[in-house]
Amino acid sequence: MIKTIEEIILIKKSAILASKTLGMLAKEIKPGINTLYLDKLAREFIYDNGGKPAFLGLYDYPYTLCVSPNYQVVHGLPNKIILNDGDILSVDCGVYMNNFYGDHAYTFEVGTVSDELKKFLSCSKKSIYIGISQCKLGNTIGDIGYSIQSHVEKHNYSVVKDLVGHGIGKKIHESPQVPNFGKPGKGFKLKEGLVLSIEPMINIGTSDVVFHKDGWTVTTLDKKYSAHYEHNVAIVDGGPCLLSTFNYIYKELGISSDEDILFQNKKINI
Repeated sequence: MIKTIEEIILIKKSAILASKTLGMLAKEIKPGINTLYLDKLAREFIYDNGGKPAFLGLYDYPYTLCVSPNYQVVHGLPNKIILNDGDILSVDCGVYMNNFYGDHAYTFEVGTVSDELKKFLSCSKKSIYIGISQCKLGNTIGDIGYSIQSHVEKHNYSVVKDLVGHGIGKKIHESPQVPNFGKPGKGFKLKEGLVLSIEPMINIGTSDVVFHKDGWTVTTLDKKYSAHYEHNVAIVDGGPCLLSTFNYIYKELGISSDEDILFQNKKINI
């Protein structure tokens, strides 16, 4: 569960390749393409850059990416359905390299989305950084979940409670689980060297979800839209150290951001 600095650096290498993969995909996500095309691009990119697609074959999953449009929450299967202007698309990407995993997700706008959706996505993305800010010694898993839930519910959205974040390292899913809800001071106490996947799954409507018969796809019960963001973060020198980054996405989309600045640590530079 607890990682050395050397192990955290190796996790960051995997996480950064996942980040670069999402950055490469950012310019390809537009109306008229299908998600099988994105999956093929991601698989080739990861192999070409010295990694392995972490999801491919994991629990018998047959693809490189999980791609979840609109009211799909997570674990959507790549397919030939065309993306339309105004859709949103969550893309979840995992990389295995140097015996360690990275796991990273972002919800993209497809073409031009409504102002209502832009507001929803902004709130959802901000919640992940609020959660990351709680990743410090003296806090608990409950502090992370409470901070995310409070922010989201203040804006009249809901957090999915049937799916959670997790620890990460030599296994993609390690202890502890990291819910996006909770009570301050409750649950597992955070420790130096802990590495977590923080991944808010936020719905416009009800928090209730449906698990589909394909064994993978999860949708909102009310078929209102859902967003999913995921970062890998380590606790280093008592505070949060971000291992993944959205900056490769932002570079492709022409977005200026200083989100990562507060969560950097010189010990983990690669």
